[in-house]
Amino acid sequence: MLFYVDETHVRAYQALRTTWAEVGNQKQVPSYGHHDHVSIFGAVDVQQGDVVSHRASSANAETFLDFLRRLKEKYADRFLVLVLDNARIHHAKMVQAFLDGEEGAAFHFIFLPPYSPQLNPIERLWKWLKDEVIANVFHKDQNDIAQSITRFEQYVLQHPDEVLRRIGCTA
Repeated sequence: MLFYVDETHVRAYQALRTTWAEVGNQKQVPSYGHHDHVSIFGAVDVQQGDVVSHRASSANAETFLDFLRRLKEKYADRFLVLVLDNARIHHAKMVQAFLDGEEGAAFHFIFLPPYSPQLNPIERLWKWLKDEVIANVFHKDQNDIAQSITRFEQYVLQHPDEVLRRIGCTA
């Protein structure tokens, strides 16, 4: 199976975007000055529209390995080809040791050229996520962010055709 992989951070501070508002009634998005965030690892199958995600408190080599183990568990009898960027965590010594071990035999990594996010379809999934979850929205805390992410994740799991359309992998 072929997956495009990446990680992102959904932050509590606002991403203000253009929006409609009643004339003379400007939309206001409150802020409380905290910078809570949720880190998410994700993989998208560009043939089926299947999305696998894994939340973590931060994005580092250890949490990336947790994500790889989750992928391996979900697709236990499959060989997984992962296309990813050149983030340091993807090249970490502990990740390399994992790949060299028995568990890592199920994976093959293909690295995209440096500074080429436009080549990774999951970047469009992250944009969609952020447009739905944080654009022009106030989240009072990390739990509130997590609930919004959960709603988005449930939606994409039920709509693989829309996932493929949104990431540009179908007509």
